[in-house]
Amino acid sequence: MEYVLMTDSDSDLPFHLKEEYDIPVVYMPYALNGKEYFDDLGQTLDHKAYYDLMREGAAPVTSALNEETYLEYFDPILEKSDLLFIAFSSKMSSTIQAVYAAREKLLKKYPERKFTVVDTLSISGPQTLLVLKAHALYRAGKPMEEVAAWVEENKLRSQGLFTVDDLKYLKRGGRISAAAATVGTMLDLKPIIAEATDGTLQSIDKVRGRKKAIAYLADKMAEFAPDPAESPIIILHADAPEDAERAKTLVLQKVPGAEVLIEHVGPVIGAHCGPGTVAICFIGTKQRTP
Repeated sequence: MEYVLMTDSDSDLPFHLKEEYDIPVVYMPYALNGKEYFDDLGQTLDHKAYYDLMREGAAPVTSALNEETYLEYFDPILEKSDLLFIAFSSKMSSTIQAVYAAREKLLKKYPERKFTVVDTLSISGPQTLLVLKAHALYRAGKPMEEVAAWVEENKLRSQGLFTVDDLKYLKRGGRISAAAATVGTMLDLKPIIAEATDGTLQSIDKVRGRKKAIAYLADKMAEFAPDPAESPIIILHADAPEDAERAKTLVLQKVPGAEVLIEHVGPVIGAHCGPGTVAICFIGTKQRTP
């Protein structure tokens, strides 16, 4: 191919798929117990160990990559070929500005190259689904412009529905107030969070009890009519394998014959939602509504 398709680890792209398809990934940074890490999809610090540390009181901190780091990733690629970079939502971090700055500098250095950035308005599993679909087109020999156009035209069909187990992590990140966290915990309320049309995460409902929350995710997914012939459905969990299996059972009741992958919420996303988070991610035949 005359171009490279690349993404970032905020997609939570499973490492086995990265390896299978040889997809280059920009590893996003986080700090844990005073030590800096990069989210290398569970290779340096496996997901269970990470969430066990959070349960023990560790409070991970995430940060944005700077322009120089992106240059280090992109320059060796642009030296040899064009580049299509499929980025996580610009509404969740300022880091995409560093991507654009690096692109501008590199296009001056390599004026013969093409460098396209697609803002997916997604993060985590929904972003992975877009990357996988784009890479299938890439492997089929489709030109960069066509692959980028498909992602742009279909990105709002890729969706994620999340529920968290412990509200203290949303409180710590400033997404809910201390009072709301206290009351919600007392009442066993579980928020339902969706990726919105503007690329942010929005709370769309609250459900009492863990099992009901997971059932709600499956019911809500069905409203957007995923097509099992078009894309797999990804269930993500932050060290909650039994709940992920329960979600898979419910998903298959709603979408018989679907390919359902159970994968991990990565450390950058998990820093904000905490252990026990479960998500159902899919490409619907209908677009997001929030």
